[in-house]
Amino acid sequence: MALEKYVKKRDFSKTREPKAGTSKNKEQLVFVIQKHDATRLHYDFRLEMDGVLKSWAVPKGPSTDPKNKRLAMMVEDHPFDYRSFEGLIPKGEYGGGTVIVWDEGTYEPIEAIKGKKAQEKHLLKQLAEGSLKIKLHGEKLQGEYALVKTHGMGENGWLLIKHKDEFASATDITKKDKSVISGKTIEKMEKTSDAVWQHGHEEALEKPKKGAKKKATPDVEEGLADAVETPDAAKVDVAALLKKVPKGSIPQNIKPMKATLVDEPFDEPGWLYEVKWDGYRALATIQKGEAELLSRNNLPFDKYYPINKQLQTWKADAVIDGELVVLNDKGISDFGALQNWRSEADGSLVYYVFDILWYNGKNLMDLPLTQRQAILKEVLPKDNDSIRQSQVFDTGGIAFFDAAGRMGLEGIIAKKADSIYTSDLRSKEWLKIKVSRRQEAVIAGFTKNEGTAKSFSALVLGVYSKGKLQYVGKVGTGFSDKLQKEMMEQFKPLITKTSAFEQEPDVDKPSRFRPQRMGAKPTWLKPELVCEVAFAEVTSDGVFRQASFKGMRTDKPAKDVILETPADTEAIVDHEDEKKSESSHAKAITPPGDKTRKTLLNPKDETQVRKICGHDLKFTHLSKVYWPEDGITKRDMFNYYYQVAEYILPYLKDRPMSLNRFPNGIHGPSFYQKDIKGKAPDWITKTFPYTNGEGEHKEYLVGSDEAYLLWMASLGCIEMNPWFSRVQSPDNPDYCVIDLDPDKNTFDQVIEAALEVKKVLDAIDVPSYCKTSGSTGMHIYIPLSAKYTYEQSQMFARIIVNIVHKQIPDYTSLERKIAARNGKMYLDFLQNRPGATIAGPYSLRPKPGATVSMPVLWDEVKPGLTMKHFTINNAVDRLKETGDLFKGVLGKGIELDKVLKKAKSIFG
Repeated sequence: MALEKYVKKRDFSKTREPKAGTSKNKEQLVFVIQKHDATRLHYDFRLEMDGVLKSWAVPKGPSTDPKNKRLAMMVEDHPFDYRSFEGLIPKGEYGGGTVIVWDEGTYEPIEAIKGKKAQEKHLLKQLAEGSLKIKLHGEKLQGEYALVKTHGMGENGWLLIKHKDEFASATDITKKDKSVISGKTIEKMEKTSDAVWQHGHEEALEKPKKGAKKKATPDVEEGLADAVETPDAAKVDVAALLKKVPKGSIPQNIKPMKATLVDEPFDEPGWLYEVKWDGYRALATIQKGEAELLSRNNLPFDKYYPINKQLQTWKADAVIDGELVVLNDKGISDFGALQNWRSEADGSLVYYVFDILWYNGKNLMDLPLTQRQAILKEVLPKDNDSIRQSQVFDTGGIAFFDAAGRMGLEGIIAKKADSIYTSDLRSKEWLKIKVSRRQEAVIAGFTKNEGTAKSFSALVLGVYSKGKLQYVGKVGTGFSDKLQKEMMEQFKPLITKTSAFEQEPDVDKPSRFRPQRMGAKPTWLKPELVCEVAFAEVTSDGVFRQASFKGMRTDKPAKDVILETPADTEAIVDHEDEKKSESSHAKAITPPGDKTRKTLLNPKDETQVRKICGHDLKFTHLSKVYWPEDGITKRDMFNYYYQVAEYILPYLKDRPMSLNRFPNGIHGPSFYQKDIKGKAPDWITKTFPYTNGEGEHKEYLVGSDEAYLLWMASLGCIEMNPWFSRVQSPDNPDYCVIDLDPDKNTFDQVIEAALEVKKVLDAIDVPSYCKTSGSTGMHIYIPLSAKYTYEQSQMFARIIVNIVHKQIPDYTSLERKIAARNGKMYLDFLQNRPGATIAGPYSLRPKPGATVSMPVLWDEVKPGLTMKHFTINNAVDRLKETGDLFKGVLGKGIELDKVLKKAKSIFG
């Protein structure tokens, strides 16, 4: 059934029932059961399917007894957002009465099917056949159930039946009569007759009277303006500016641009300053009267409903960036209050907006910051105390930092006035300077002192370093008794016998700050929860001193938590000014932070000699421009490969290399060189023999260490092209590659094809790793661990692309000849042969923009992704954050026989 029937039955000016909604959970399907006291009391059983909630009214409610078959009348589809609706539907309206969410959770088919989309397809088929078999994972209902269409009860009559399993019981489950969201019974909900409870909060049915306005909280920005000197902002003709901006589609799945932490404030021209608000970063998308507020990980902030409601009143379409905060009575953001915010009675919720990315069909991300802020000021609705523009201060950074400290603020943000907006990049054109040390940390356990009445005494904390959890100390202050009890409920399902740390720490170790042991043994937890702490310093052994708890963080995955070490302000700012003095196109490599090696070559001398792995390498003609459109030089290329050596070398080591040489840059003549016999320095000793067509003995260069990498680059090898196999097993590739090679296709179609390949591989339990080609397509790697021949690898790739082609035949082709493809995308499986090469991971490409063949998470493979997201200018910064996303390619290989059997059983 379509939602037209649902909408037709309701007058949304009188009822607060939701109109639409889509699921953000890409892994699991959800169900909800709502207890509904309308003309007659019944239970509404709803299953997420096909983008809506398929719904049945169950008069007697569900049963956990297999003997009790319950009638379930199928009703109209409901929108996805209905899953969290509870409260009152006004009398006289369709379904008028009281609603609570009696149970909710996830569900799946009884059959073992991997992947949400595959499960959904299977369930829709069962629905059409009149027999749904599902497994519920709710707070009240668990285990297997069947929904079976029955005859004799009309067209919409079904039966809801509990299967015999470990969760079957003769107990009347409907005796558990409270909402799993609000904790209210139907009777208690009815008493709030002047409100509707929705998304976990109460909303008045009556609209507020016009002219009513909340009392504004104090404005700390006004105090800062009084404390520092700042000139009047230059006026910008926003209308004229917008006319010049080219049209662009609304950004999808974008992540916020991030700031680099530095150690001290500074005074430099060309920088602007803002308050560092202590809250949740949030991107808002407003389109066609609908608004969505998302965290930095693209999770919905439905909890903060007043902001969503205010955004829906906008008369324009936009994407904006800002910070959600709760202000105290002094106008200062309170992170703990934000975390515990449930309704407007809990504090003044404010969305401070500091950037605009897109507006009414115009992509603004490439405009300088000052112009984006001028547009934001013009279009942001006025006289709204809940949504405010975060004020920009054109002043001295040191004075501004001092004023922020005196006012009790967390810190300040410094931004280059001409900086563009780059999604998901930790930029050195945006800097943050903290008044007090703050750090996110993973909760890896807790201690409880003997004789204490508290739920716990301290949390055991860690951060990740190179994928391993490292101990950073404990925190035992900053908790109320109520908060501790709430946290213990989160801890209980995560309790484990083993420590998650790489090396189990002695959490009760005496120190100069606490010379005596306290005797508290840790209870270990799975490392899934993240909190934020303040501390005085980090000791020499990496432990936080004088730590205090500030709140839980639900907007950042535990695996992303690393120790945030402030970079040297002078080095960062001086470098940015140095970049500014170069030509508008000539962008040098950004110097890495403390944990990344510096650049190899200085920016002046044309010829330089460096000792690499014990060998003297001579680098010449360093100002030669290799990428003319971008002003990127040969020097920049050497610096890049030196900085990414630790990431790229695992994919070159022990592999014969095809040398693709561009000695005069990307537009000059180029050629492939295989043989290096007699043409390499004496220290080049690792080669692989082969015989050419004339029977002559030749030698490939074999990838080794940094010296080999940089020697290849010195030949003009802009890109690195390794074999799929190593010299130890030359006939057995380490991986199978599917190359998506578009012709007249859009890159969004390449993305669709990549996701279709992943769907097929997921269905047969095959791990896969994706990277951009750096040119026009994408490469999907499957680990083989050198267990099979090239022939077997190619055969497997052929099977996969044949399945994919059947799914999307309109714009893909299996024809090798370009003319025979008719402009369609080639699903290339023939790369899987001895001697064939493609640009390796982290390789530069000889293309305008100096793009990089960059490994990406599958979550990043979405419409809107482009090659331009990964270039010589931002790849190093990205790698500092992500690490090597591709290392699984060199890990455990698939079991080909098992995979082929599974593929045959699923796809025939």
